[in-house]
Amino acid sequence: MSLLRDEASTITALEDLPMELFPPLFMEAFYGSRSETLKALVRAWPFVRLPLGDLMKTPHLGTLQAVLAGLDILIAQKDRPRRCKLRVLDLRHTGQDFWRMWSGDGAHGYSSTLMAPVAEDRSRAEQSLAPVVVFIELHLKERTLDGFLTYLIRWVEQRKASVHLCCKKLKIISMPMENIMKVLSMVQLDCIQEVQVNCTWHVSSLAVFAPLLGQMGNVQRLLLSHIHVSALEEQEEQHVDQITSQFLRLHHLQGLRMESPAFLEGCLDQMLRCLMAPLDSLAITHCLLSDSDLSHLSQCPNMSQLKGLDLSGVSLTYSSPELLPVLLEKVAATLQELYLEQCGIMDSHLETMLQSLSRCSQLMFFSLRGNLLSMAIMERLLQHTSGMPSLSQELGKAMALGPLSPEWNSAKRRLFHHCQSSDFGSELVLLKGGETE
Repeated sequence: MSLLRDEASTITALEDLPMELFPPLFMEAFYGSRSETLKALVRAWPFVRLPLGDLMKTPHLGTLQAVLAGLDILIAQKDRPRRCKLRVLDLRHTGQDFWRMWSGDGAHGYSSTLMAPVAEDRSRAEQSLAPVVVFIELHLKERTLDGFLTYLIRWVEQRKASVHLCCKKLKIISMPMENIMKVLSMVQLDCIQEVQVNCTWHVSSLAVFAPLLGQMGNVQRLLLSHIHVSALEEQEEQHVDQITSQFLRLHHLQGLRMESPAFLEGCLDQMLRCLMAPLDSLAITHCLLSDSDLSHLSQCPNMSQLKGLDLSGVSLTYSSPELLPVLLEKVAATLQELYLEQCGIMDSHLETMLQSLSRCSQLMFFSLRGNLLSMAIMERLLQHTSGMPSLSQELGKAMALGPLSPEWNSAKRRLFHHCQSSDFGSELVLLKGGETE
């Protein structure tokens, strides 16, 4: 407290201050808005990582300016101060307990788990030519850039040789393409591991974004939603080519989710051919797929290790009935979650799937919500799945026969009797006429 009352004394004392006092002193200077002390602490920071984002519940421009000013002095020095080990400025909300651990909270002692992100970031920094790595969360959701991000991007732009701006999770909700391109031009794209594009884009916009996606060679999870098409067929084909060709560069892609991808009908095989590694999860929802699309899906070698499959909102009633069973046979050894909601599935379709479904020994969750199914086929479904050791929940919609229908009550009694008399460990939810039983 006495140090904080005299900023000049604080700055002088940093050379001999025990490292254990740096975090609590930084917190006091942060909450007291002591800019000069913050700058001095940055220049002498004895840890590899400064997790500033965990102190800022909301972005605070004044604090960022003070910390970056301290980094500027550090970067300009040919020889770093003896004690300073700072290589990573982390502006993300990591949820780690770094600050509580060093503030004297007895319930949070030192542990290797808490410092694991430091080791990861140190590795990244040592491999980089840049002396400083800045991690940030990028949620691009405004029409214009806010002051915090604008200041940071401008600061990085002026120091591209000395600073690497990194982001592991990129989420784009709503932002003009010009601003998206401007921000991402400052980011080390090979750092990004997860990408979510939740915009309502035309396929031409996605084609503009696609070359940037291709540079994100370490992406593991990709979500694209609501990509629309126009009537200009020839031009759309060119855009689809530009998009799918970028998948050739995503060597680490494990999870792919595409919601309402209007451009995908008749082109799924084109995208599947470009996948460079087996997927562990695939979701293609609320769109039209042709028989040839489903055929290519069932034949694609990169589908053989799927743990999660979601085809909700894809009409399966007009497809060849053997296509989905073939796909289920392919993934039977690994599949854990299966979502076939609102697919127009009737009794005859489900009947063709039962044998293949019963071979999915790892299945934990299976949903048929939004499909009209009779109680009889639900009984058949239970007969084929009751022996699955991992299945924890089944969701189905049984065809309503009327609220007082004796047929419904009789079938329901048989169904529940079957559950009680067999080794059935899953939860069964039936939806009848909008009511849950």
